[in-house]
Amino acid sequence: MPACSDTSQILEQDPPELIVPAIGAWPQFSPPLRIGVMASGSGSNLEALYEATAKGCLEASLQLLIVNNPGCGARERAERLRIPCQLIDHREHNTRESLDHALVSAFRAADVEAVVMAGWMRIVTPVLIDAYAGRLINLHPSLLPAFKGLDAVGQALAAGVRIAGCSVHHVQADVDSGAVIAQAAVPVLASDDAATLARRIQRQEHRLLPWATALAGVEWRREGQAFVQG
Repeated sequence: MPACSDTSQILEQDPPELIVPAIGAWPQFSPPLRIGVMASGSGSNLEALYEATAKGCLEASLQLLIVNNPGCGARERAERLRIPCQLIDHREHNTRESLDHALVSAFRAADVEAVVMAGWMRIVTPVLIDAYAGRLINLHPSLLPAFKGLDAVGQALAAGVRIAGCSVHHVQADVDSGAVIAQAAVPVLASDDAATLARRIQRQEHRLLPWATALAGVEWRREGQAFVQG
């Protein structure tokens, strides 16, 4: 789980990792950020966000989690952590735009200020991007702009790189192409396969995502006024 100020937290027997910008003093927000989260899988990054708020590092309220898979772990974590959760199954929508309209309606009803995509395995459209212009961020398991799209870990291994990692970036229409907010690098070991490298990257995701959300929050609040729903 993320530490509030320790920039040298390294798991035993793991090589050093690097987060840029380095985790330092966490920005303060009054009132707290009102965050919506989107997830499709296990929800470990949702829990990392929750832990950061519970520890007082990330001053934010997780207003709503939206999942698109009925049996996903993220939904179970939300129930355990008492985070409001809504299922919006993409299989019930004929187009991506229809799905995104439903997402926007749900987030607006929950008074969400900004949205964090924490393992959302669907391509989003301008319907969502424009509704939360500059306030929609995504976590991707590569050092962007390298290895965009699906199976970034597999792409990194196939390319033979010696450093991999993860990025949090602003979302725009082109997949995984928005401005990077923060990144974490990890070494690729000679013994790595997709599973071991993915686990090493995920440990850094749990540190990076809350920190990058706080950094993005500074940008959101710097705009000079509270976010007003369109």
